[in-house]
Amino acid sequence: MNAPIIDPLQGDFPEVIEEYLEHGVMKCIAFNRRGTLLAAGCSDGNCVIWDFETRGIAKELRDKECNAAITSVCWSKFGHRILVSAADKSLTLWDVVSGERITRTTLQQTPLQARLHPGSSTPSLCLACPLSSAPMIVDLTTGSTTVLPVSVPDAGNGLVPASRNKFSDGTPPFTPTAACFNKYGDLVYVGNSKGEILIIDYKTILVHAMVPVTGGAVIKNIVFSRNGQYLLTNSNDRTLRIYENLLPLKDGRKALDDLEETHKELNGVEKLKAVGSKCLTLFRDFQDSVTKVHWKAPCFSGDGEWVVGGCASKGEHKIYIWDRAGHLVKILEGPKEALIDLAWHPVHPIVVSVSLTGLVYIWAKDYTENWSAFAPDFKELEENEEYVEREDEFDLVPETEKVKESDVNEDDEVDIVTLEKDSAFSDSDMSQDELCFLPAIPSPDVPEQQDKGVESSSKLVDSNHSGSPLSEEAGPNGRATNHASSPLEDNSIADDAGGSRMKRKRKPSEKILELQAEKVKKPLKPSGRLSKVKNKSVADLDNGNGFLGDDVSD
Repeated sequence: MNAPIIDPLQGDFPEVIEEYLEHGVMKCIAFNRRGTLLAAGCSDGNCVIWDFETRGIAKELRDKECNAAITSVCWSKFGHRILVSAADKSLTLWDVVSGERITRTTLQQTPLQARLHPGSSTPSLCLACPLSSAPMIVDLTTGSTTVLPVSVPDAGNGLVPASRNKFSDGTPPFTPTAACFNKYGDLVYVGNSKGEILIIDYKTILVHAMVPVTGGAVIKNIVFSRNGQYLLTNSNDRTLRIYENLLPLKDGRKALDDLEETHKELNGVEKLKAVGSKCLTLFRDFQDSVTKVHWKAPCFSGDGEWVVGGCASKGEHKIYIWDRAGHLVKILEGPKEALIDLAWHPVHPIVVSVSLTGLVYIWAKDYTENWSAFAPDFKELEENEEYVEREDEFDLVPETEKVKESDVNEDDEVDIVTLEKDSAFSDSDMSQDELCFLPAIPSPDVPEQQDKGVESSSKLVDSNHSGSPLSEEAGPNGRATNHASSPLEDNSIADDAGGSRMKRKRKPSEKILELQAEKVKKPLKPSGRLSKVKNKSVADLDNGNGFLGDDVSD
């Protein structure tokens, strides 16, 4: 969207349903970093990639071994790979361009959510949040898993080691735990059932900080903003909370070591809380004080200025939008279908939601026409006004106005190669190897149609040599089917087919009579009717029917 023509007073958030996408029963969605491609996981185990510019299907990833519903989809940093988690406890890594499966790993619990490591263009590590187990780091190459700690003991130093084994299972019962990487993937933020946010170094599997959430309710969702400066949590107390990230975006692990060094006089949980207070601070919280609804799939807008959350009530498709200051700015009401997933476009003010029926709704801004943005001197009229034109208004060279000379040097070369940097992306996010669009591959012809084409062509050839419907009709009607035949051949065919039936509609001209007379004078093989026609005098051609119309039966 062209920024200069947008009215800044309208607000840069979606307002109406612009379109919907339909393909099977879609369950979850995810944009790539540029928002040009939209991946959707379906209930039959397939993953559909939509071209969001054309709203058409660019590719469909089909796994023959998976027939269960997809629970989450995640793009790699530069969009070349997609991680798909399914209800059959599988994690599948796909190559987007070729559409081939790279690896497939099976866990012992159903992964509700899986996220690829954001610091690598070709990641082999992912963070999985199983249904009834602690979050774990999964090596997709080897299939090994590392379970992350989800709680801190009341005594001790607070460093809780976790077991390292292949396909580790969480034997104790767990409430589904939320977890996510930070912007560059060196730390993992885990929200547990005690209402605590744990900051964990996944390489050493040590808890370095803890931030208690007000009320101590179960944390169901935890997600970072695109720029990594804010953290959003969704708790079981029906409240969304925004925390400001005080750690540097890069080298966050080193900053944690410095904080631990400054609080070395403390031990255990007190030390973890002291360090946590220097890592995250509560910025704002959101809730519907009237209806007290639960929230589903909360997230930030692409620029982090807006917070969006879906209503988790059955039979309602409502989307709440707040600004970062905590003011409710819009409630989007959709069809009477429950909302199961939600995503905000990385660049444009577009929200995409998934309904329980499997449809994907695209919410966009309802732009109003503001013609003064194109011409500053344009005046919008509320009603018709009588206008009196100036005497020289439509002259070629008006006297009252001076033509302003342009300051642009027409001899300068125009740069059409250099791309302008997008403010939504930092310099470190730019890459020449990023996949923004998928090439369009034309679908081959169906073999059955080719067989039908060959069969029809053979029939056409046979019809030229045998009695086809056209040839059968041509004989009685006296019309030639071969348009490339010469006039002489046409006449001979007509004679053989029964020239007595033909009636000339108009009298031939003198030139035609002369040509016909020359043909009669030429020596032809005397046979049957044609020899009798040859004996006719040229004077007999003066009658209206010509020699073809004479009775040659005698």
